[in-house]
Amino acid sequence: MKYICPLIVVEDIRASREFYEVLLEQKIKYDFGENITFEGDFALHLRSHFSELIDGKPITKGSNGFELYFEHDDIEKMVEKLKQNNVEFIHEVREQPWRQKVARFYDPDGHIIEIGESMEFLSFRLSSEGISTDEISNIITMPVDFVTEAIEQIHKRLNGS
Repeated sequence: MKYICPLIVVEDIRASREFYEVLLEQKIKYDFGENITFEGDFALHLRSHFSELIDGKPITKGSNGFELYFEHDDIEKMVEKLKQNNVEFIHEVREQPWRQKVARFYDPDGHIIEIGESMEFLSFRLSSEGISTDEISNIITMPVDFVTEAIEQIHKRLNGS
């Protein structure tokens, strides 16, 4: 068996498509009208159509029991964009115990969306704060090799090399 992707049910496919495509900058992989798959391998399905597929069983909204996770290395900039579009936040930018910056908010159907800086960028940010590679490895619970490579990778990216 092969796992393919999560599928979330939405009330208004156009509004949800715009939310994910425009605000969260996701690219469409397939558009079947009532079902849209994004390149990140998650899908939206129109509630009225999906309900038919599951024999009219109830579909509850806003249970806070599921989250889609995305990464963006300029969390503050993304939060400002979301605020300008009146997105409802669970919480704005905060650091997790492992120092990763994240924000959580709701999509138009009440699904939780989390955006966090990548662990690679976190490694680089902590290094820029003067924290040693070994200490970063302990803080973020990633191997030293990962931390070292991440710092080099982000440094090259930011310096255009």
